[in-house]
Amino acid sequence: MPKHILRLIILFVIVIGLFLVARQFLIPESFGEYGHYRANSIEENANHDIKYVDRAECAECHDDIAALKQGGPHKNINCQTCHGPGNLHIEDPTPENIVKETEREFCGRCHNKNAARAKLIKQIDINEHNIESKCIECHNPHEPWN
Repeated sequence: MPKHILRLIILFVIVIGLFLVARQFLIPESFGEYGHYRANSIEENANHDIKYVDRAECAECHDDIAALKQGGPHKNINCQTCHGPGNLHIEDPTPENIVKETEREFCGRCHNKNAARAKLIKQIDINEHNIESKCIECHNPHEPWN
């Protein structure tokens, strides 16, 4: 057997050996127990504090707004998309614990004219449309069609 082939075989054996040793140290113990991920991650994720709540939680206290919103274009958008995490507001329902965004750029995240955005979202040019006013001065985000 030629020397260069023998050296190549020895190199492959060394690389495979290093790979197997490294694998023992790098792969978590619970990997592969329930498929191609770490089984311990289930418990770790379950132990995280809940920060987001379902819109049904919001409707328990704000049923008038939920009913109003249900008939409009924002009906499939979770309240927390605009108002932020709801866990603090549920624990302490004072107005300080809910985000009430009023700036034009906030509404522009979804409604500013963008050719790549789906046409079902009403789009405006926030640099031209009523630039002296805030969006909520004319549009109620819970009833934007009026």
